[in-house]
Amino acid sequence: MSFFMDRSKDQPDRIAVAGELPEGVVVSSDVVREKRLPPGQSRTKKWPVLDASGPPAIDLAEWKLRLFGLVKEPVELSWAEFRTLPRTKVFADFHCVTRWSRLGNLWEGVATRDLLARAGGLREGAAFVLAHGYDRGFTTNLPLDDFLGEDALVATTHDGDPISTDHGGPARLIIPRLYAWKSAKWISGLEFLPADRPGFWERNGYHRRGDPWAEERHSWTAPRLP
Repeated sequence: MSFFMDRSKDQPDRIAVAGELPEGVVVSSDVVREKRLPPGQSRTKKWPVLDASGPPAIDLAEWKLRLFGLVKEPVELSWAEFRTLPRTKVFADFHCVTRWSRLGNLWEGVATRDLLARAGGLREGAAFVLAHGYDRGFTTNLPLDDFLGEDALVATTHDGDPISTDHGGPARLIIPRLYAWKSAKWISGLEFLPADRPGFWERNGYHRRGDPWAEERHSWTAPRLP
């Protein structure tokens, strides 16, 4: 695993609140909680960089995003085609399983719901998504409900700037309601499945779902009682 701090994205002490955002920005549900930090998390004003094996080399002329599996119209989008899809802005917090949280991120990209519409919708039986990355076969699994949240998107910008290669550019999945490893960097494909299939970190001891508010960090995490 590689790790370093990106100081170019340091935040001020005060971060924007939902009421200060431009009209039309989707506000993630975590942002309006009275307590913004999930159990066991601490706020960072920096943006740490973590990944399993380092950034891959990606040529935008060759970049593709596949939607396949249990969709009605499997599709492969080029970068130019992806850039023509409707754009969505999302204001969300970002919680890493390693116990840091970066609050108040403004993402822009294509909503997962709009991507699924581009593939004609779901076929019967679809219940999970396996996200594929360009980084040496990386995958991570997601329940369909989390993948299709109104604040979920494939993002190309962060706080107004193109997402850097270190942070998953040119495009990365963002699923704010789950720990950040579920927001797969360098996204290359979205596979729709009838049953859950663990991805890279899930096969290596991480939780199948990864809800930060339930501290679902590892596969041995006990379920919380109601």
